[in-house]
Amino acid sequence: MTEQAFFILTALVDTPRHGYGIVGEVADISDGRVQLKVGTLYGVLDRLVGGGLVEPDREEVHQGRLRRYYRLTEQGRWTLAAEVERQAANARVAAKRLRAWRPATEGGAA
Repeated sequence: MTEQAFFILTALVDTPRHGYGIVGEVADISDGRVQLKVGTLYGVLDRLVGGGLVEPDREEVHQGRLRRYYRLTEQGRWTLAAEVERQAANARVAAKRLRAWRPATEGGAA
């Protein structure tokens, strides 16, 4: 799963959002590390919809423009939960190895 897809799914956990709302929520929850461009957002959303992870929720007109809202599906929740567990397991492995690693210059070795 791409980082963009991961954060889009995460942004949709609590409530349906429209495109601009997703972009803002992803920036917030990633502390600004992930900045989605509109083309990227809709490309990823199309793939997530095609995969059954996200679905259109509703459309409404706001200031003369159509806003399409998306929501997470049950399959999307399960997929996101599995990805969270996978990433956590990877982080645990890396952290364990880093704790065990000692550079040759530490501990008096030259």
